[in-house]
Amino acid sequence: MSTSTTASVSTHILDTSVGRPAEGVAVHLSARAGRGADWQALGGSATDADGRCKDLPDLPEGATHVRLDFAVEAYFEKKQADAQQDAPANRDSGAVFFPEVAITFAVNPGEHYHVPLLLNPFGYSVYRGS
Repeated sequence: MSTSTTASVSTHILDTSVGRPAEGVAVHLSARAGRGADWQALGGSATDADGRCKDLPDLPEGATHVRLDFAVEAYFEKKQADAQQDAPANRDSGAVFFPEVAITFAVNPGEHYHVPLLLNPFGYSVYRGS
């Protein structure tokens, strides 16, 4: 939850290749206080059945930049393995084009930032949600 001196962040992932939330994706949160500052790892979470991370850590006071790291490779590998159980002759190359997605954005104290990730095996889109 944001306060007048901190910002807050939430996210969710929609797998646009199947039109469903992406469950079980590890998400890590980092922050820094200015362009020249070092990144501080704050912790992480994993997406639930609705594709949401409801328990990301709070941002520290003074954070001006935030980075969300989405570990999508394991999600796509599991999804591909599950889909191929019934159709082993249709296997793809097995390669994941984007093994991870890192989104960096600026924040202002007192504001909440919801950052949805629209994901498919060969691309992604991200935006500031509400």
